[in-house]
Amino acid sequence: MEYTVQKLGALAGISTRTLRYYDEVGILKPTRLSTAGYRIYGEAEVDRLQQILFYRELGLPLEQIKEIMSSPSYDSTAALRHHRELLQDRRRQLDLLIKNVDKTIASREGRMSMSDEEKFEGFKQTMVDENEKKYGKEIRKSYGDDAIDQTNAKLKGMTEQQYEEVTRLEQEVKAVLSEAFKQGDPASELAQKAAELHKQWLTFYWDEYSKEAHAGLAQMYVDDERFTAYYDAEQPGTAEFLRDAILIYTNIEQS
Repeated sequence: MEYTVQKLGALAGISTRTLRYYDEVGILKPTRLSTAGYRIYGEAEVDRLQQILFYRELGLPLEQIKEIMSSPSYDSTAALRHHRELLQDRRRQLDLLIKNVDKTIASREGRMSMSDEEKFEGFKQTMVDENEKKYGKEIRKSYGDDAIDQTNAKLKGMTEQQYEEVTRLEQEVKAVLSEAFKQGDPASELAQKAAELHKQWLTFYWDEYSKEAHAGLAQMYVDDERFTAYYDAEQPGTAEFLRDAILIYTNIEQS
């Protein structure tokens, strides 16, 4: 079956303007143009649009989606299986948060008691799940299953005060690091403060701190593009700057 822009937009629940934009950027081209110059889409384009919308629902930017789907190794069936796994992960996370909300309501209404730790269970489990999904394979390879399992357990066992403090520290690291990066010197007082704050942040997750592990993690920030993207989101080069600051802070030579 073939569709015009209007009909495909209505079918998918998106605007005709979006479809025209997808054509312009080359991520979804029509099958052909009609004699009157209208875009016509076929079954293959319908399937491709479905995949694009799956990726958008998962929060991926359009450029990354285009890169993924343009790869010679792209397998649409394998992609669907991956989509399903990610959606199941999201459902589990939502179920935990819904359970947390239900317990909170029951506690407010006097039908049950709820400890301070329980109030944050859903949030902490979601954080663990998201970290595992994004970085689990790499960090387990680098640090081993036991170390990562202990880190996850430590996170889930945090008190309300600890959870608030580690969240505050994460934001402070980013703020101080941003200012230090503008100065351009990883050995500066401000950059070394960022490295110290980063160490404090790590101690909430690690049972034991070591300079070697700290330096190794900093190198991973540079070697793994997902970590790099997190730190470089606002100022490209920040991940390398943080790595250099931590190497100076730990007094470990770059390998």
